[in-house]
Amino acid sequence: MPIERPEGCPFDPPAEFAQLRAQAPLRPLRYPDGHLGWLATGHRTVREVLADPRFSSRAELAHWPIPGPAAEYQAPPAPPGMFVRQDAPEHTRYRRLLIGKFTTRRMRRLTNRLEQITAERLDALAQKGPTADLFQEYALPIPAQMMCELLGVPYADREFFERQAIATNDNSQGPEAQFAAYAELQRFLGELVLAKRAEPTDDVLGELAESDLTDEELTNIGSLLLGAGFDTTANMIGLSVFALLTHPDQLAVLRDEPEAADGAVEELLRYLSITDTNIRTALEDVELDGQLIKAGATVTLAAQAANRDPEKYPDPDTLDLRRPATGQLTFGHGIHQCLGQHLARVEIKVALLELFARFPGLRLAVPAEEVPMRTDSDFYGVKSLPVTW
Repeated sequence: MPIERPEGCPFDPPAEFAQLRAQAPLRPLRYPDGHLGWLATGHRTVREVLADPRFSSRAELAHWPIPGPAAEYQAPPAPPGMFVRQDAPEHTRYRRLLIGKFTTRRMRRLTNRLEQITAERLDALAQKGPTADLFQEYALPIPAQMMCELLGVPYADREFFERQAIATNDNSQGPEAQFAAYAELQRFLGELVLAKRAEPTDDVLGELAESDLTDEELTNIGSLLLGAGFDTTANMIGLSVFALLTHPDQLAVLRDEPEAADGAVEELLRYLSITDTNIRTALEDVELDGQLIKAGATVTLAAQAANRDPEKYPDPDTLDLRRPATGQLTFGHGIHQCLGQHLARVEIKVALLELFARFPGLRLAVPAEEVPMRTDSDFYGVKSLPVTW
C-alpha cells in the first residue's frame, strides 16, 4: 500500500498510485497482518464497490492496509449508533433519523451563523496581524464552532471539544493517547446527552434526545458527527488556502469569478483528497473488473488515486478550478456517502471567498517547502500555515 507522498509535491498522492492504476485499477494487496485482499485505484472501480451492498462496512470484518497499531488491532463490532461501520438494516435506521435533521431551515440558519463566525475570525486576524498561523486561527475554529452549533455544545466548552477531537485523530501520540482523548470526548458527549434529555434544545442532539434512541446511541452519533464534520473540514480549509496561495493563477479564478465558487470547491475536494483510504469487505464472492473477489476479502479503496484517474478527469494532476469535477469521491458514494457534505461545502466556500476578499494581499510567510504537513493523522493537511498580508 503506497503511503509516502512525493517530496516537494504536498498536494499529490503517492506517485506509485499512478503506475498501479495504469497497470490495473484492481489488484491484489498483501495486508500487514498477512491477509491477501485487494487495492482499488480506478475511479469507476472504487465507485462500484462503494455502491455494491455485497461489500460490507463492518469494522470487525475488515483488515487495515497501513502498517502500525491499527493493522494489529482487531476491531470489535461497531457499538450502537456508530452507523458508518454498520450495514443495513441498522445503518438505514440511523441514517433515516439523521437525514431528517439536516433540513433546509436548519441549513439556512447554520449558513447565517457560519457567515457571522467567519466574519468574527477575520476580525480577529485583522487585529492580530499582519502575520498569523491561518490553520490555528482560522481553519480550525470555523468548523469547530459550526459543530458546536450543529450539536448544541455550549460555547464555553468549545476549546475542550476541539482539543479532544483533534487528539483522537493524531497518530503521532500513539494509540493510548488517542484512546484517552476519545474516552474524554465520549464522557463529555454522554453528559451533554443527559442535559439534552432534561431540557431539549433546537439542535441535532436536542431533537434526537426526544426520539427512542438510547443514551449510548446518542453519544456515539454525536461522536460520529463530530469526527466526520470537524477535523475533515478544518484540514480542507487549511490545505485549500495553501494550494491556492501556491497556484496564483487559480486563486485569480476564485477571486475574479466568485459565482463559480461551487465548482471550485468540487475541484479542490477532488485535487486534495484529504482522506487516504476507505475499506470494504466482500460478504460473498464478487466478480469485479474480471477478478474474483472471494467472500471475506478486504478491498482498500484509494479515493486519492480514484480522484486523479485520467479516465475520469483529463490532466488530473493539474488544479483547474474551471474543471467540472462532479463525481469526486472525497465524500464517498452510495448509502454511506457523507451526511454533512452540503454543510462542509458551504463552510469551505464561505471560508475561502471571505478570506481572500478581506485580505487580497494574503501570502505565505515562509517558503512553501517549509510549511509542515500533517502526515501522522487520519486526515491529511497542514500542521500550521504561516501567512502574512
